[in-house]
Amino acid sequence: MATVFVTGGSGFVGSRLIARLIKHGHAVRALARSDAAAGKVKDLGAVPVRGDLADVAGLRAAATGSELAFHAAARTPGRGTRKQFWTDNVDGTANLVRAVREAGVQRLVHVGTEAALMNGQPLVNVDESAPLRPDSRAHYAASKAAAEQVVIKANGSLETIVVRPRFVWGAGDTMVLPELVDMVNSGRFAWIDGGRHLTDTTHVDNAVEGLMLAAERGRPGQAYFVTDGAPVVFRDILTELLATQGVSAPSRSLPYGVAKSVAAAGETLWRSLRLKGAPPLDYMSMWVSSRECTIDITKARAELGYQPIKTQQQGLAELR
Repeated sequence: MATVFVTGGSGFVGSRLIARLIKHGHAVRALARSDAAAGKVKDLGAVPVRGDLADVAGLRAAATGSELAFHAAARTPGRGTRKQFWTDNVDGTANLVRAVREAGVQRLVHVGTEAALMNGQPLVNVDESAPLRPDSRAHYAASKAAAEQVVIKANGSLETIVVRPRFVWGAGDTMVLPELVDMVNSGRFAWIDGGRHLTDTTHVDNAVEGLMLAAERGRPGQAYFVTDGAPVVFRDILTELLATQGVSAPSRSLPYGVAKSVAAAGETLWRSLRLKGAPPLDYMSMWVSSRECTIDITKARAELGYQPIKTQQQGLAELR
């Protein structure tokens, strides 16, 4: 079995990935920025290596001896300036690519996202031919698009592959569902135009399945979308997710035009005054909450043999 180097191993996707790798008999080394992160990956069975994405030499040392690497670390949507997103997601990815290549790693699988295609437009049955949007108004989307460009461009002596799950959810989520519950409980939650648009989702186990298959079968230099297999109504899936936590989704709804104005004003105000935290509604949250995002996973099915391994009902039952 291979020795595998993982970044972001204490996160939602990364921790499930480490558990899967360990189960399959691989030896795992995991980058850890803090004592808490080191403790978590150690509990999963990985060897924690202290360091961060700003330190090329440290990354190279951590990856030495590994044949395969997974890059799951990223600054996630929400708080942060454009510079911070670029430093963490773009510069950090470039540092990792350089380090693993110099360490002799053979293949790098990068955790991408459909957000890399977003700049306010609906994404309707999109596939991997849709253009990346490093010019996106949303810092997260722009930085993830630029990071993916870095990864794909690096393909050569190092084999690089991107896997793009959409709306990752499931037991162990420490971000999306807890934030939704907090928004409802604090009275900050509202649908946009009723929330009746279609969206694809990816249970965390399905995301990990895609990553494992990409490591084994993915074509170098390629990107692959993975999802739960069929779109759902945004309002329906969020209502069911909230219900697993004993929370009832409110009926309050904002017109799209109002939400767009609120997001634009908030983004401008926070940027110009350099305010801390995040505006009440940012571009990324508005787009996810109001624009269709449906994904064609034909390529992953055909080239990776990908099939979802966890159904929506199974995932919801685990959350309850």
